Amino acid sequence: MTVINADGMILGRLASILAKRLLAGEEIHIINAEKIVISGDKVTTFGEYKQSVDRGNREFGPYHPKRPDHIVKRTIRGMLPYKRARGRDAMSRLKTYIGVPEELSREEAVSIEGANMNRLSSVKYIRLEELSRKLGANL
Repeated sequence: MTVINADGMILGRLASILAKRLLAGEEIHIINAEKIVISGDKVTTFGEYKQSVDRGNREFGPYHPKRPDHIVKRTIRGMLPYKRARGRDAMSRLKTYIGVPEELSREEAVSIEGANMNRLSSVKYIRLEELSRKLGANL
């Protein structure tokens, strides 16, 4: 089991790296999912997510998450063959958490080098916590 501290990680890069590791059979727990960063303009990013969330309704899909841990899980799911058996198995090995739960507080958290936000050249980004609050999630 690998515990990954997602504080300051770029969402897309983190998701693609973890999708490969999940398909390879690794069990992954992501902590601090609300501190993940989405690069780009805040207004544009919020508009795109708001449009996706508003597209579905309670009776008919598609259903798009508002909570940060569910947004991360949905992003990783999009990079997996989740309708096939190996993709479903990979998704079952993924757990995402807001903050650090009690049972994982004693584990050593790893950081992914290729997904760190230090590689961003501009200061345009939005944290998932801020995006979720604007979308109407109760955190």
